[in-house]
Amino acid sequence: MTTMAEFGKDQLVEAMRAAAGEDESTDLASTVFEASFADLGYDSLAVLEIASRIEREYGIDLPEDTMAGVETPAELVDLVNGQLRAVA
Repeated sequence: MTTMAEFGKDQLVEAMRAAAGEDESTDLASTVFEASFADLGYDSLAVLEIASRIEREYGIDLPEDTMAGVETPAELVDLVNGQLRAVA
C-alpha cells in the first residue's frame, strides 16, 4: 500500500494503463482530463478495475455506487483525493 498525500494525473494514468491497457488511438499522457472515460475508450468494467487497483494501492474505498457517477478522469482524481484526506 502506498502512502501519499495527493493522487494526481500521473498516478491515474499508471492505474489506467495497468488496469485496462491503453487504446492505441489515445495518448493518455496528453489527454485532457475532462474527456469522459467512454470517449477515452474505457467502459464501466474498465473503470471499476481502475478503481479496484487504486483501492488496493492506496488503502481506500471507492464503492461501486459512487464510481457509477464518475465520468471523467478529473472526477476520479478528485474522488481519490477526497478519500485520501478522509483516511489521513
